[in-house]
Amino acid sequence: MSMEKIRTLRLAHPEPERQKIRLVPVFLPFAGCPGRCVFCDQQLQTGVRPQASSQVLETLEGRLSREEKPYALGFFGGTFTGLDERSQNLFLNLAARFRASGQLQHLRLSTRPDRIDVDTIARLRRDGVDMIEIGVQTFDTDVLRNSGRGYAGQVAEEACRMVRAGGLELGIQLLPGLPGHGEATWREDVGKALRLAPSVIRIYPCVVMAGTELDRMFIRGEYSPWSLDLAVAETGWAVLRFWEAGIRVIRLGLASEREMLAKLMAGPWHPAFGSMVRSEALRLFLQEKLAGRKVSRALLPRRLQGELWGHGRANAPALEHLGISRDRVAFWPEQDIFLDVEE
Repeated sequence: MSMEKIRTLRLAHPEPERQKIRLVPVFLPFAGCPGRCVFCDQQLQTGVRPQASSQVLETLEGRLSREEKPYALGFFGGTFTGLDERSQNLFLNLAARFRASGQLQHLRLSTRPDRIDVDTIARLRRDGVDMIEIGVQTFDTDVLRNSGRGYAGQVAEEACRMVRAGGLELGIQLLPGLPGHGEATWREDVGKALRLAPSVIRIYPCVVMAGTELDRMFIRGEYSPWSLDLAVAETGWAVLRFWEAGIRVIRLGLASEREMLAKLMAGPWHPAFGSMVRSEALRLFLQEKLAGRKVSRALLPRRLQGELWGHGRANAPALEHLGISRDRVAFWPEQDIFLDVEE
């Protein structure tokens, strides 16, 4: 007769509550950029062709005028603070008009670490900006040099600190798998990002786009991208760490733009990358909470059914080792996770 004691663990999924307000993105490919990084083709990656600021403003004004529900607005692509101040003011003044109407409730922009300073942050705050997302990519100086970024890792760290000290929300964008960027360096990047305590994180594993300098490096055998399996594993590990710190991960991988896919030469891109990573993070979470114990029965939120088993049931073998199999799992409409474990 079995003498194991059964204990029920009650767990909450570690992901912070998602922002409910819809984000209206405005892409400004290459605008304000001081040069071209080896991996970058913003036109392909966003599906948006560069336009004059006047055209973007006209289109944006019409779009915002048609919005009926409250929204957040974000300026992405390029380097917003690399634009001349007049162009910046045109965009910010337009945003201020819609903020005054009550429809626009949150304003953010993205920029480079070497195109931000204390005075600029103060000006942006006065002009209604709520969040600055810093395109950090990595904090490692050697990897930054290999990637043509043109600044040192300390510059990226200081830029992030300045944003928070200036009273604005901080977003950090990371790009694992750059030239010379291994798993150990990636985990150091994650640790530094955690210590900087951003509100949000975006993670874009590095891929090779035709016509970029990275493509030429790849052809010459000077660069090897991460495999999809490695990217999923390392990004899943990072996502769990960010969730546990209360940091929202708001983007995983590049969107499936038609032009981008036609020019994608190599690297860890997959249409289900985000769900694969979330599934990996959930498996790691359960594994760490179980700490070697076996599950005799599991009850999970219905919304996690796909993520539990993973893309193509990739999680199933590892879950079997935890005692989590189809015949021991049920799903329900509530949010808590209950695990009966053998002590």
